Amino acid sequence: MSKVKTVADLKKMKSKLQAKVELREKGDSPEGRVVIKVGMATSGIASGAKEVMAFLIEELDKRNIDAVVMQTGDMGYCFAEPTIEVKRPGEEPVVFGYVDKAKADEIIEKYIKFGELVEGILPDNYQTID
Repeated sequence: MSKVKTVADLKKMKSKLQAKVELREKGDSPEGRVVIKVGMATSGIASGAKEVMAFLIEELDKRNIDAVVMQTGDMGYCFAEPTIEVKRPGEEPVVFGYVDKAKADEIIEKYIKFGELVEGILPDNYQTID
């Protein structure tokens, strides 16, 4: 943990901690929200899943989209990492593969906002992640 040297440092630290607390509180009741699970097993992390997750959290917040972003383990699609599962309220989850920041942006703009399917959906022969 870095040392606090100025009031600005303290405010920045407070803001980061509040965002983490808010994320956890939202995670306790995801009904009615978009839920995004990011595959964060070793292959996902090695392929850039941490950056994708950070991008999703930041962009969804900037765009005022009520969503919960959480990490999960291996989804069984190591060949297509990074992978994310997106569940819109009242709909079946959809898994996207080869997700980078550009693909994550497209998923937010087209699928999450409007329900428009985009390239990169993995086959529907998987079990939902618990």
